[in-house]
Amino acid sequence: MKIGVLGPLSIDHNRSSIVPTAGKPRQVLAMLALRAGHTVPVSTLMEEVWGNAVPRSAATTLQTYILQLRRQIAATLAPDSPLTPKDVLATSFGGYRLTPGVESHDSAEFQDLAQRGSAALEAGDPRTAADLLRRALGLWRGPALGDVPRGVVLELEAISMEESRMQVLEQRIEADLRLGRYSSLIAELRVLTARHPLNENLCAQLMTAFHCSGNTWRAMEEFRRLRGYLRRELGVEPSPRLQRMHQAVLNGESPGALRAPSPFVVD
Repeated sequence: MKIGVLGPLSIDHNRSSIVPTAGKPRQVLAMLALRAGHTVPVSTLMEEVWGNAVPRSAATTLQTYILQLRRQIAATLAPDSPLTPKDVLATSFGGYRLTPGVESHDSAEFQDLAQRGSAALEAGDPRTAADLLRRALGLWRGPALGDVPRGVVLELEAISMEESRMQVLEQRIEADLRLGRYSSLIAELRVLTARHPLNENLCAQLMTAFHCSGNTWRAMEEFRRLRGYLRRELGVEPSPRLQRMHQAVLNGESPGALRAPSPFVVD
């Protein structure tokens, strides 16, 4: 089984999709896919599908959704397969689980590459880190679970995955900065800071790219932009670490001495 959640929901069994077109069965399948191999309690599935307005018929309706998913699975099984749909989507005590060995799961692969990339960056190997983190980001096909109706449970899962994606992106940019790829990062960082105007890590990275590529005045302009935005929107000043970086630019410190704050280091 191949599972994809980093974008539209994609689940292939024996090279055939088992993703239903109806919204609520798709929600149920997405929950099971995120926790493949583990039991998802009935109460969690009900919370996802109906929130706080669980109808009296919820248990029966949920069983209908499971039956629909098993029919999708049945269509992918060979006539001589030793497996049944109930083997693939099993009933466990108090819940359901997808049980077969998973050939690939993009979320698990993303997490593995991200962890290895982060470790390489912390170990002072930016080249390896940049490669691993770029491969991790390459697994994304769009917004997490982008075509799945989302209740409270899936919404939180999607937010968590998107936050992990942003952290890995910031780490990959940090690795590229350490490799001296300043000029090539400017266009990407300008787009990112426009999309995330309050993100201080991205601002610091863009300041570094500008300053270290000989555009110190643009680094100063970026700091002023963020400071103005923070004052207008939140009534606060940039963090002390960003102010220290601003002072370093004012002092004309050399590109080698100027470092952007790492997104995984807390002051």
